[in-house]
Amino acid sequence: MVAPSAEQIADRAASVGLLTDRQLQEIWGLLGTRNVSSEDFQQALLRREYLTSYQLSRLVRGDKSGYFYGDYKILYLIGSGSFARVYRGAHTKTGELVAVKVLRSRYRDNAEQTEQFLQEGRVGHTLRHSNIVPIYEVGQSGSAYYLVLEFVEGQSLREFVKVREYCEPLEALRLTGDILRGLDYALERGVTHRDLKMSNVLVSTRGDAKLVDFGLAAANKHMSDTALIQSPNPRTIDYAALERTTGVRRDDPRSDIYFVGCMLYNMLTGSPPLAETKDRMKRMSKTRFYEVIPIESRIPALPSNLVSLISKSMELDPERRHQTPREMLLEVDKTFGRIGDAEAAGRSGMRQQMMSESSVRLAERRSSQLTEADTRRTVMFVESDDKMQDFFREQFKANGFRVLVTSDPDRAIARFDKHEKPADCVVFSAVELRGRALEGFSDFAKTEITSRIPAILLLGKKQREWTEREELTPGTLDARHRRVIKMPVTLKGFCEVIDDLVPPDVI
Repeated sequence: MVAPSAEQIADRAASVGLLTDRQLQEIWGLLGTRNVSSEDFQQALLRREYLTSYQLSRLVRGDKSGYFYGDYKILYLIGSGSFARVYRGAHTKTGELVAVKVLRSRYRDNAEQTEQFLQEGRVGHTLRHSNIVPIYEVGQSGSAYYLVLEFVEGQSLREFVKVREYCEPLEALRLTGDILRGLDYALERGVTHRDLKMSNVLVSTRGDAKLVDFGLAAANKHMSDTALIQSPNPRTIDYAALERTTGVRRDDPRSDIYFVGCMLYNMLTGSPPLAETKDRMKRMSKTRFYEVIPIESRIPALPSNLVSLISKSMELDPERRHQTPREMLLEVDKTFGRIGDAEAAGRSGMRQQMMSESSVRLAERRSSQLTEADTRRTVMFVESDDKMQDFFREQFKANGFRVLVTSDPDRAIARFDKHEKPADCVVFSAVELRGRALEGFSDFAKTEITSRIPAILLLGKKQREWTEREELTPGTLDARHRRVIKMPVTLKGFCEVIDDLVPPDVI
């Protein structure tokens, strides 16, 4: 297929309503001529932010619809499933950012699937809670059905855990508490979720968990198991399998509780408790529920009260399970408090590992010997725990360093450009950030600007085995610019590594 010219793309954009005459005239004026390549024209549109790359790709392809749904303009595709696609959209008048969920075209003529989609929208439209993604509008544009939802800046819980590999107990419990608060609110209004899974929970950039895809409790209520398996969209098949195994009705709220337990298990271990398979018959098998490996076998050091919480939520006997989201939430909050107290004491111990008596004397000695060069050395710490951030600030300042602190590895890297070098050394702490710290440490070595800036990866006790990874072995790491430190480490030892990487006399 021959690529369209700049003039053709301009005509297509105008005809579907993506560009106004004024905007086109402005672009032609900036380019100085209409005799430009298609690539140059597209780049000009992107730089002025008149069109997105997604819109341009569809214009180049010749698509004539799908750019607007009601009062909302589609900007990007952000998610795609077997049932619907989700886009980032903006209100054409106010510019408000939203998510637009559109039923796939192959289901538009299927009355049952269309009704299920609209039912989700109608139920979601009645729910307004901070831990539920609100649905603002249920609409139809031509033959297309769509829902307008809050746009949540973040990622799904599945992606969240994949990046981190697993969640620490407090983080997992906090997210579980958010999920249960949303379920409790919905149940008070007679609504169960019936499709709880990692991809149906969004984690915002602020760390809040929000539920999506309510409204399935009434769907397929009278469908047999055989019909459900053969359905083109068996979204509740795992629920049907659990209900058949446990003998409860299809809208029993305790089924939601079981799958909350599954998500908590998944967050802590990094993998689901139920064997994953695309085979629908195997997903309906009772053996999946009887073959779950107890979480205490996966994580022997897990606190006993957390083990008890998960075991109770995943009891196959529904009478022994938590009976309501509120009941489970009370136990989650109690467990959070107990583990939080224990972890606070543990963090204090970790700080003490670095602040031995000799380290205190080291700080005093270094302070008395500081040269002008010493005071110019700046170390950036990438650390998400507030108390550890304060610890790094206080102790490394006392040892003659300027200190910068950030909790986001990507943001730390972005601060370096050809015009600015904010730090002489960057420490990526994996104690709390885990996989994100490792990714940041690796990415820092790959960019032209930061590849020669010294960086340290600080590993906690749970990441000590990472030193066996190929990218962290002495033969792979450039020892002139990259080091790995394993806890426990004294402050003296830490400072000596930084001194070796960034000697005061070369600053």
